[in-house]
Amino acid sequence: MAILETVVFAFWVMLPAYVPNNAAVLAGGGRPIDGGRTWNGKRILGDGKTWRGTAVGTAIGAALALALNAIAGDVGNALGVDLPTFPYSVVVALPFGAMLGDITASFLKRRTGRERGAAFPGVDQLDFVVVSLLLAFLVAPEWFLETFTLAVIAVIVIITPVLHVGTNVIAYRLGFKDEPW
Repeated sequence: MAILETVVFAFWVMLPAYVPNNAAVLAGGGRPIDGGRTWNGKRILGDGKTWRGTAVGTAIGAALALALNAIAGDVGNALGVDLPTFPYSVVVALPFGAMLGDITASFLKRRTGRERGAAFPGVDQLDFVVVSLLLAFLVAPEWFLETFTLAVIAVIVIITPVLHVGTNVIAYRLGFKDEPW
């Protein structure tokens, strides 16, 4: 697979994981997952991690995966890239894993004394990738190993921070986020 094809392929297979956290922000508010509880005097997660955001983010990511399944052949033919479809278990695993990764990062931020919205380089950009890939592997190991080659994973690790920072800056400038990271 040529480099451009690998980039297109990697972006395609990660779209259901890229979208959920942004969709959760748009869902806005709701009851915090941690219910306001603390651990060692610090919030477990914080007000930014809500049941509504998690559900909406997961649902939108799953709907996107189903839509991608419907158009994979036509888009792949138009681009000249053999694009995969997502097994139903992965339709849910990728977006839910993205949400769970972000929740895990929030937990780690609270444990390390970072406030909500504080930068946590590396973790902020790749938390959702690691957990979404782990869940996809657990629910569909054969599909995962065929789809996520070392080249595809390398592209994901390189392009994700760029996309993450870019979309956060845009969201910040549009007033959807309080900080640009």
